Amino acid sequence: MEQFDVVVIGGGQSGLAAAEALVGEGLRPVVLEASDRATGSWPRYYDSLTLFSPARFSALPGLPFGGDGDRYPHRDDVVDYLSRYADRLDVEVRTRTRVVSVEHDGGGFSVTIADGRRVEAAGIVAATGAFGNPLLPALPGQEGFTGEVVHAADYRRPAPYAGKRVIVVGGGNTAVQVGYELAEVADVTLASRNPVQFLAQIREGRDVHHWLTSTGFDQLPPAWLIHYIGGTLVLDGGRYRKALESGHLARRAMFTALEGDAVVWGDGSREKTDTVLLATGYRSSLDYLKPLGALDADGMPLHRGGLSLTHPGLVYLGLEFQRSFASNTLRGVGRDAAYVIPPLAAHIRKAPAAAGL
Repeated sequence: MEQFDVVVIGGGQSGLAAAEALVGEGLRPVVLEASDRATGSWPRYYDSLTLFSPARFSALPGLPFGGDGDRYPHRDDVVDYLSRYADRLDVEVRTRTRVVSVEHDGGGFSVTIADGRRVEAAGIVAATGAFGNPLLPALPGQEGFTGEVVHAADYRRPAPYAGKRVIVVGGGNTAVQVGYELAEVADVTLASRNPVQFLAQIREGRDVHHWLTSTGFDQLPPAWLIHYIGGTLVLDGGRYRKALESGHLARRAMFTALEGDAVVWGDGSREKTDTVLLATGYRSSLDYLKPLGALDADGMPLHRGGLSLTHPGLVYLGLEFQRSFASNTLRGVGRDAAYVIPPLAAHIRKAPAAAGL
């Protein structure tokens, strides 16, 4: 059976940042990625997706994004960047390799692959993100709804929705960005529990990420941020707010139910609807850790800042609000890697036999 110092599960931005940090610690990791390339979920995002952070704030450790630092990279720019990042790493990346379970094996871990193969390691980095586990809320009456209910994870472009009545559920960046572009070809309403809260993209001539970084705001502990913000913020250069204020994109309080071919609004009125598109976020995709006993009853990791509370050789990267506002973003995951990888390396060095060193 093959042995490695560390198995990194997930070859997207989090897994690649972990691999960079592990090599810096002198360790020999292998990266296991379920898809056909080391770019994580980025190729599967909707076609028009554009980063809200400029290129200069969107790089992983060790490799600048390149090009105009003030531009907002497109989805395909990120895919290309992550491919270049993976190519420069002196690390084995195994694609089309899906992990189905991790178990504790003596002093280390045994990792089982979907094809039945197993590898052993002294340490595990769980970096699978959340895109593969979209949050699908139970909508009253959904079982009898004759329209279409889809999650934003399956949305690619507006053309299939041309001329249709679409309700986009959610009030965050994805809901607003997708709703805005759908409104060019369809009759669209955002349905959210709270009004949309905007954060200006440009302040005093600089992108807001300059201020978030220079002030250290986006490194504050999550509890502070949640208390300060009080809800989801949508970054906006002005067009999204204008679209809502002009009626180009409507917004209503969340509907109460689905009924036949319609949604039922809070005032009891029914409105015929072709599609309900859920921009309701995602949950961590960590089912492979269930045999390890590293998750709580809701399937969430038991951790503090990305360091497992159940197994010293297990760390996490890419969790939402793992350590800060930016934890699950390109600009934040490198900082988190610098936090969780040194303790993992120290643990492995204390148990050289388990690491095969």
